[in-house]
Amino acid sequence: MEKRVRTVGSLNAASFSVYLDDVVLANGEPARRIRIDHPEASAVIPLTRGGEAVMVRQYRYALGMETLEIPAGKVDPGEDAEACARRELLEETGYRAGELVRLYTYTPAIGYSNERIHIFAAPDVDPQSEKTDEREISSVEIIPLEALRTMVRKGEILDGKTLIGLAVAGLLEGACYSEGFRSGG
Repeated sequence: MEKRVRTVGSLNAASFSVYLDDVVLANGEPARRIRIDHPEASAVIPLTRGGEAVMVRQYRYALGMETLEIPAGKVDPGEDAEACARRELLEETGYRAGELVRLYTYTPAIGYSNERIHIFAAPDVDPQSEKTDEREISSVEIIPLEALRTMVRKGEILDGKTLIGLAVAGLLEGACYSEGFRSGG
C-alpha cells in the first residue's frame, strides 16, 4: 500500500482538484503520484420507443473536435446518481425517461482519479422540449442501432462511457471486433 507523505502542489478548478503528492511505496521507496478528486457523474443510454438511440454531439476542447456521446454530466451536491441521469437527459436532449435502469458503475481513470460514472438505460424516452443546453450540446441525433454499431466498427465513437454503456447494455453485438479478430479463437 502506498502512503501519502505530503502534497507538493495543487490546482483547484470549478468541478475538480488535482494534487501532486509525495508518497512512500509498499517497498519503502519514495515516489510521486498525481491524483484528481472528481465528482461522480451519471450517463444514460436513451432509446426511443422505436428502438433508436438518442445521442448528443458536443465539442471536446481537449480533443479539439466534436464527439458523439450518450448524455451525461456530473452529479450535483445532494443529488443522487439516478436524479442526475434524468436531469442530464432532459437538459442535453429535451427527452424525458420513463423507466430508468441502473446498468453499471465504473472508474474511467483508475490510475489517478477517484471519478465514478454511473450508467443507466432509459428504454422508453419521450420528447418533452426542443430546448437543449446550447453551451455544451451542438446537436441531438436520433440514430438507429444498426447505424450506431457501424459507427463503432468504423471507430467513429471515441467516448469511453458511450462505448462501455452500449456494450454493457448489450447493444453492440457484432460491432466490437476488428478485422481478423474472432472471439474464441
